[in-house]
Amino acid sequence: GLSSEREGIAVSAVALQDHIIHSHQLQGLSLADPMKSRSRNTRNIYRLVNKDTVKAVIDTGLQKKSTHQKNKEDEEKEYVLDPNPPQLTLAQKLGLVEPPSLPLTAEEWTKIKQRSIQHGDSIQPCAICREEFALQPQVLLSCSHVFHKACLKAFEKFTGKKSCPLCRKKQYQTRVIHDGARLYKIKCAIRIQASWRGFVVRKWYKNLRKTVPPKDSKLRKQFFEEKVQQISSRLLSSYDINLDDFLSKIDSSIAACRDAFQQLEGKEILLSENDWEKIQMQAFRQEIVDCPICIMPLSPTAHPACVFSGTSNPFSRQTVLLSCSHLFHHSCLEAFEEFSLRVQHICPLCRSYYQKKVLKC
Repeated sequence: GLSSEREGIAVSAVALQDHIIHSHQLQGLSLADPMKSRSRNTRNIYRLVNKDTVKAVIDTGLQKKSTHQKNKEDEEKEYVLDPNPPQLTLAQKLGLVEPPSLPLTAEEWTKIKQRSIQHGDSIQPCAICREEFALQPQVLLSCSHVFHKACLKAFEKFTGKKSCPLCRKKQYQTRVIHDGARLYKIKCAIRIQASWRGFVVRKWYKNLRKTVPPKDSKLRKQFFEEKVQQISSRLLSSYDINLDDFLSKIDSSIAACRDAFQQLEGKEILLSENDWEKIQMQAFRQEIVDCPICIMPLSPTAHPACVFSGTSNPFSRQTVLLSCSHLFHHSCLEAFEEFSLRVQHICPLCRSYYQKKVLKC
């Protein structure tokens, strides 16, 4: 009886030890001789190769490479990544350790996925790399957590065991889903639609600004100025102009104007008596009393009517009337003309060319 109990205890210990080795993925170790596993792995590394049996393979490009194009249904189809459960260890067969759970059914996976959707796991970035899922492969664990397929594989390889990075659940089951890719496509479509709508609205607003004048006074003025400029530019572009003929006409008109001005400068137009009477009446309305040059009175009475009366005064000096209706002493105006260096004299007040008439008071 003691021998049988001892044998059962030994078998249980070996089974538990084997289960621990399998759970920690340490199958390469050997309890009898640790060096045996190494010799097994390195037995066929340095095998000699017979050169006669080796054939050279040249890729001529004539063989057509088979391209497997998956349908959209196959790409969006969800499937379990590990459909077959792992083999039971000796400890699990003897009942020393709980066996792994059975594969989940489709209804159970639906409930787990609904729980993940309620938590918004596919909207949030991956908990391992902290990046959005985009179009990369995505896996759903039986604990309702979602990760990148490559990130989960790298995490399992780094830790050496199969446990969820968030809740630490062991021996989980994984299922490939495409919720992250679907949400990313919707997000990209929304961005494209938003950019297109913005472009349409901006184009519509530019056309509106071109046709409808604004209410602000400054902007309204600028709007009509631009419209007038556009109309004038269109008229100029539609009107065919020969520049050579146009410039020649301008030159001929300028030459004719120069000839007319030269004739006017050389020949003075004589004023008639009626013109002088009008100029005298204009000077009388101005009520000029003093000479603008010497600031002395033009007549002893200091009244402009004296200038145009027929009476004579021996003590008064001669007064001169200019065609610009200004009055001066004759002697003062002659002195001013002698002092001036111009060929044709101008009025000391209004700086215009004049004709003069001597008056007596």
